[in-house]
Amino acid sequence: MEVQSIIFPEGMSLQCGEVIAPLEVAYQTYGTLSPKRDNAIVICHAFTGDQFVASPHPVTGKPGWWSRMVGPGLPIDTERFFVICANVLGGCMGTTGPTTMRAGTGKPWGKDFPPITMHDIVAAQVKVIDHFGIEQLFAVIGGSMGGMQTLTWATDYAERVFAAMPIATSPFQSAQNIAFNEVSRQAIYSDPDWHGGDYQAHDVIPARGLAVARMVGHITYLSEEALTRKFGREIRPGTMPAPNSPLAALPFGGMFQVESYLQYQGSNFTRRFDAHSYLTISRAMDFFDLGSEHGGNLAAAFQQVRTRFCVVSFSSDWLFPTAQSRMLTRAINQAGGHVSFVEIESDRGHDAFLLEEPDFDRTVRGFLNGAARHAGLPAGRDDHAV
Repeated sequence: MEVQSIIFPEGMSLQCGEVIAPLEVAYQTYGTLSPKRDNAIVICHAFTGDQFVASPHPVTGKPGWWSRMVGPGLPIDTERFFVICANVLGGCMGTTGPTTMRAGTGKPWGKDFPPITMHDIVAAQVKVIDHFGIEQLFAVIGGSMGGMQTLTWATDYAERVFAAMPIATSPFQSAQNIAFNEVSRQAIYSDPDWHGGDYQAHDVIPARGLAVARMVGHITYLSEEALTRKFGREIRPGTMPAPNSPLAALPFGGMFQVESYLQYQGSNFTRRFDAHSYLTISRAMDFFDLGSEHGGNLAAAFQQVRTRFCVVSFSSDWLFPTAQSRMLTRAINQAGGHVSFVEIESDRGHDAFLLEEPDFDRTVRGFLNGAARHAGLPAGRDDHAV
């Protein structure tokens, strides 16, 4: 598989005032760009995601994280649309980030990588779109942190986005989510291999802390119902002590199946993700608050926006609950925007947008088909709007 990237020698200025140069943005594309360049869809990945939407991951070998959604004849139909997904700024899968060698130093950026925002992340993606000569995107789609990027695209570059689908997201990072992120960051800081952020110089990684951070995050992606259905209180074979064993003999780790699952998730995560990238991107999420950027008036963020929106939430998502999606929808309505809202009934929690949910698939397909008709694009094989 060819890994695609572009180097921009001039780099880019960040909101914090720093300049990153050169800038490299890694991305993957699927489908074919039309002669009019009017069929492009940008997919924005979630916090610990990457650009490998519908192709095998080069580190883990696992299928693309949205391969059930993106492809020929699928809801995001690559026989019809040209799909682009870029690894976010600050990431660790090819786009400039803390693991990138800093010009003139011979060392990676590491702990000196500057703070970034969603505006910076999207501005880096805009450079890729400009490289393809695309003046207006047909659509921008993203779930979770990808939804934050989607909203940033629609408000920062309103004239360049015809349709937008923010999924399982919010126009701001809640205090609860900031708190979870801080617990995860503290887990990384507490790892003996952290070395004050200079772990690369010691040729180690804070693997234990990063694994715990992933475990904390993973719990928030699931619902109680999903965890109960998948694991319940099931004990791992061979770990249950004899009935009359003293309390001191009881095992402290890995006894329950849910413990083993979280340990597995944490251990695998350290193979593909960098601790500094985790810190950088989690803080960019914490900074996100569209309303505060407009004097506390969320509707003002959409005042000049004529993008067609479809806001999607999931009933059991407690990380980005439906109430926040409804707030977003009301704000777009108050600004006179064009918006539809769908709550998908699911007991799978926040991660439902990545899983098999037929109602969600129909919503994505229907919205894109309807928007394509309004945009004057050719009809698809299953052109029924919601």
